[in-house]
Amino acid sequence: MRVELSEVTLDVEVSGEGPAVLLVHGFPDSHHLWRHQVPALTAAGYKCVAPTLRGFGSSGRPEEGGGFEAYHPAKHVGDLLELLGRLEIDGPVHVVGHDWGSGVVQGLAQFAPERVASLSILSVGHLSAVMDAGFEQKQRSWYMILFQFPGLAEDWLARDDFANLREMLTEHPDAEAIIEPLRAPGALTAALNIYRAGVPTEVQFGPALPLPPLPGPVLGIWSTGDRFMTERSMTGTGKHVDGTWRYERVEHAGHWLQLDQPERINTLLLDFLAENPIG
Repeated sequence: MRVELSEVTLDVEVSGEGPAVLLVHGFPDSHHLWRHQVPALTAAGYKCVAPTLRGFGSSGRPEEGGGFEAYHPAKHVGDLLELLGRLEIDGPVHVVGHDWGSGVVQGLAQFAPERVASLSILSVGHLSAVMDAGFEQKQRSWYMILFQFPGLAEDWLARDDFANLREMLTEHPDAEAIIEPLRAPGALTAALNIYRAGVPTEVQFGPALPLPPLPGPVLGIWSTGDRFMTERSMTGTGKHVDGTWRYERVEHAGHWLQLDQPERINTLLLDFLAENPIG
């Protein structure tokens, strides 16, 4: 369904009845990323809300005149809060995020903790933990520097029929489907702008920022085959949680662990939600 917000129209999948679970994807995905989790959650008695973030998939892209700040993570947080209001979902919800979606839902939990019953973050931990994860993490994050250069990054990723992006997405089961919508004018730039607004170079290499802790309960899940994020960047998140913290390590899965090991991820999510019921 299409949901019109004050600044943008989002493509959103809403299904099921019961306590709400908000599922937020990352780069360069859409709500289709959660196709294995939604049936399991709805069968267990939850209502799933899975939006495609602004700038991704078939959701709207604010005019380029607004610059990349139109894609700042805070903008996505505002979209999610407005979306819940438009869907008339009141009170706290369970929140799940992967990759950039993890960063966005962490911002949601920090800004509006009263709206978050539990927080599940996949692959990407607290930004302070990521920054503290040492040189190995900086090596794995090399592409974040490249993505800061408008035009150059787009050209490099799209060159030779997206050959370089295909290499980055080697382990993504949906690589071809992900690339197709990025061919639309402005689509690749819109997707990259979350990096430009959210983790500019001064954030990546500047002094540590005084970031607030995450309100618990928090579940962190990392996969052993992740090419982009170190385990330390997730396990270190425990130091930045004000409340209960649970860490789970998933074997035989890459960065897109919910596609590689859907049954394992579904079990972990359902167990965690059952441990932290709403109300």
